[in-house]
Amino acid sequence: MIVALRRFLFSSLSIWLAVGLFGIYFVMHLQRYVNFGIDLVGGTYITLEVQLDRVIEAELVDRVALLMKKLREEGKQVMVSQTYTSPILRVTFPDEMAARYAEGLAETKEKHLIVTRRQGVDLDYTLTQEETTRLMHNAVSGNIQVLRSRIDQFGVGEVTIATHGDRQIVVELPHVHDTQRAKAMIGTSALLEIKPVLDMGNSEEEIITRNGGKLPAGTMIVTHRESDKGHFLVSKYADLTGKLLKTAWADPVGGELGIEPVVNFEFTAEGGDKFYTLTSRGSNPMIAILIDNVVVTAARARQPLHSRGYISGQFTITYAQELAGLLRSGAFIAPVSFVEDRTIGPSLGADSIRSGLLACAVGMLLLLVFSVIVYKLAGLVAFIVLLFNLLLVLFAMSLLGATLTLPGIAGMVLTIGMAIDSSVLIYERIREELSKGVPLSAAITAGFSGALVVILDANITTFLAALVLYQIGAGPIQGFAVTMMVGIISTLVTGILLLKAIFRYLIEGLGIRTLHI
Repeated sequence: MIVALRRFLFSSLSIWLAVGLFGIYFVMHLQRYVNFGIDLVGGTYITLEVQLDRVIEAELVDRVALLMKKLREEGKQVMVSQTYTSPILRVTFPDEMAARYAEGLAETKEKHLIVTRRQGVDLDYTLTQEETTRLMHNAVSGNIQVLRSRIDQFGVGEVTIATHGDRQIVVELPHVHDTQRAKAMIGTSALLEIKPVLDMGNSEEEIITRNGGKLPAGTMIVTHRESDKGHFLVSKYADLTGKLLKTAWADPVGGELGIEPVVNFEFTAEGGDKFYTLTSRGSNPMIAILIDNVVVTAARARQPLHSRGYISGQFTITYAQELAGLLRSGAFIAPVSFVEDRTIGPSLGADSIRSGLLACAVGMLLLLVFSVIVYKLAGLVAFIVLLFNLLLVLFAMSLLGATLTLPGIAGMVLTIGMAIDSSVLIYERIREELSKGVPLSAAITAGFSGALVVILDANITTFLAALVLYQIGAGPIQGFAVTMMVGIISTLVTGILLLKAIFRYLIEGLGIRTLHI
């Protein structure tokens, strides 16, 4: 007995015993170490729709603006006005000759624009189908990247963000039940724009009256976030936006007097040059800083500014920190709107966990009965190996930071069947050797070596299938695929190393010479 114990302590089984003891503690505190998906712990589903028309409009305006710049450089007359009616940007020129020249310039310089003449002085600009498709794809994928950056600030951890159709994005937020704050964090585009103020007044009517009863072409009226601070006439389009922003951070004591929270920002080199040009126009030009077409602050630039500035406006420190985070994460490539939000309560998640664990328990019980009836003691050994297999799966998911979902539990149940299948292949091979009168030790060695190729073939092909699922799938499908891949690796480790170590100990440590398989 002492010899058997000594052999056990100095064998690899002692390491597996330590793993098993730690595994008991690990399973008892599973939610501390393993991320649970929204279907297990509850949370919020939010569906967003990307407003692709705005992307197409912005792209058309930018491309036409470049063409107008080239016309001015060549001393030609440029457009009188432009109007956008999805998906067409109609530009009116002062005369037919200018329209013809602009048409020819577009045909030679812009391969992604389609130009159609309307009534002599009007040209309709549209994007090619190829360019429209590219913009749509970039807008959705770009918005997903921005969402990932923003949700990291939420402290949520593992989330699922996936496309749904051509223009919808589904966001799953486990543990998050405050839908209003979630929507505020996700849905705010935080588009920073800095524009010169062309006029200002106490009301829109005052500004319109002062400008002859109508707004100048290419301008718009925006309001201050504090309604008593008036209205401002600015250009519809800004040369200086958050796209050229390098970083932004909140300062609890900033501003001119150093007594209020502000948001400091710094532009890139290109943005700094544009900021300098903007603040150098005229004497003390009035500059408005807008976020999502709302003026948060407007002031006169007493001197030209370069790459740095700050946004003030009687902010709370919390608002300043959230605003700085949104600016750092970048503006959405295209605006988004909320289509649907659903909340899953923790009770439903608890029911899912119970159902999943019950399925695992029933499956394992049936396998235990089958293994013991068919393979006797060897069947019990296979079942012990199976327990370690599941334990290693959970260990690996914790180390990888993977999320366990209900489909993932289904993957674990499938892993159970695959793991026992490896043991069956080895046992059948051992049984064949024993029937030939081969000694137990030699039969076990032959059983493992003979079944190894078949086990590897079966598991490698399944692993490749799971890898494909992970690459092309999303959300629950990826959760299932991850669990499958981890389970396959765990099956190979336990089914070959642990099972072989147990048999070696039974023969060498306990001196067993016969084994009914």
